Amino acid sequence: MRTKEEKAESLAKKQAKKAKPAQPKRKPGRPKGSRNKNKADVTLNPELQRIQKMLRSFLNTIQGTIHLTYLVLDGHFGNHPAFHMVRQCQLHLISKLRYDAALHFAYSGPSPKRGPTPRLGEQVDVRKIPDQYLKKTQIEDGFETRTYQMQLLHKDFPDPLNVVILLRTNRVTKAWANVILFSSDLELSYGKLIDFYSLRFQIEFNFRDAKQFWGLEDFMNITQTAVTNAANLALFMTDVSQVLMCQYRQDDPNFSVLDLKAYYRGYRYVTETIQMLPQKLDDNLVSQLFHKVAALGRIHPIKEPVSSG
Repeated sequence: MRTKEEKAESLAKKQAKKAKPAQPKRKPGRPKGSRNKNKADVTLNPELQRIQKMLRSFLNTIQGTIHLTYLVLDGHFGNHPAFHMVRQCQLHLISKLRYDAALHFAYSGPSPKRGPTPRLGEQVDVRKIPDQYLKKTQIEDGFETRTYQMQLLHKDFPDPLNVVILLRTNRVTKAWANVILFSSDLELSYGKLIDFYSLRFQIEFNFRDAKQFWGLEDFMNITQTAVTNAANLALFMTDVSQVLMCQYRQDDPNFSVLDLKAYYRGYRYVTETIQMLPQKLDDNLVSQLFHKVAALGRIHPIKEPVSSG
């Protein structure tokens, strides 16, 4: 999230732009004395500087234990400054461009008699992509989804991009929509690029579970250390619960987080109760107690154990 100072600075720029008097229309062509700009020289804004600082801290923390190759960011970061920020950290970016992004094939025409050879060739029309770039066609529920992959150029990016275009068409109404994903790794396959970007949504699900089930939205701490501990504990419990549910879902595919919490709460109740009893109970009775009490509060009904008789 942007700080108040960053928001104020952005608002001031917008107001200054509106208040700026209209300039007389300049002559066509390049202004005299202008110089070429190196697009690789990028000044990161405060938001990207903050993200890069956190990213480098994280990479230093896991150094020697986990090797990371890709950083997945949403469409807000589908631009060259974010691209540059990620590459400075020796990672590859996976992100999304605007659906109408102006992408071009590399220029393949003859060299001009005067001036440099153009870098950008024909602009890509997502409805008329050559079949040589078609990787997959899928038809499901009346929709046709075509997947294309190619290396393309964008005027704001100095380097080629590994681009995957998903074109989805209604076979009855002919209505269509497209999604443009890209990566700085030119060797990444279209399937992995799509899968890796799809993992971004799992982050949203993890935050939802942390808030709904593990207190991320409810803690009342105010000091920095206490807030850090509460947030880390909520996200840690999200990971632990996912690991535990994998075990139970082998027999019960509908097993949920609420079922997991009910099970362990009931397990604790039975354990504390048995410790208070003066005599040891029969093992079969103890098993039935665990089974019944652990089922209280569940969302999905528990399977009844098979009787030995």
